[in-house]
Amino acid sequence: MKQRKIMLKTIEDAKKFVNASMKCDFDIDVFYNRVVIDAKSILGVMSLDLTQILTVEYTGEDAEYEAFLDTMEADNVTAA
Repeated sequence: MKQRKIMLKTIEDAKKFVNASMKCDFDIDVFYNRVVIDAKSILGVMSLDLTQILTVEYTGEDAEYEAFLDTMEADNVTAA
C-alpha cells in the first residue's frame, strides 16, 4: 500500500488526476478527513474540498502514474 499527499489546485487538475487514475488497473482511493472516494470517479473527486491536501492510497505499480503524482505532490504545489 502506497500513500501520497497531493493537492488539486483547479478543476482542470482534478480532471487530469481522474483521467490518469482511470488508466491504472488497480484500485486508487482519495482520502480527506473521514471521506474515502474512488479516484476514478470524477463526481467523487469534484465533491472533495480541493483547497485541502488530499491523501492518495494505491496498491499497484505504474511509473507513469507515479510521475504524474509527483507533479501534484502537496510539497510541490504553491498556493494561488
